Amino acid sequence: MQSSIIGKIEKAKRYAEETERITFSDFSVKFRGDNSVYTTSLKEGKLHCTCPFHAQWKICAHTMAMEKILDKMLPEEARSNPYIAAKL
Repeated sequence: MQSSIIGKIEKAKRYAEETERITFSDFSVKFRGDNSVYTTSLKEGKLHCTCPFHAQWKICAHTMAMEKILDKMLPEEARSNPYIAAKL
């Protein structure tokens, strides 16, 4: 294997461990909940979900799970209030 490729592989491994380098701007995922499949997304700096709970409360288990999974890779404005974040 070429040495330049080996260097890129090593760099990729390091980058994968340094998730603070990454900040999502927009994304959309299918989230299989216990009752149905919902679309959870990040748009204009806010997490959204198509589940009925999120429609009323602007937060839900699906957005909180994505917040925990993505952690520091989310922009600050996409994170829930500090009380909820501390419980995650």
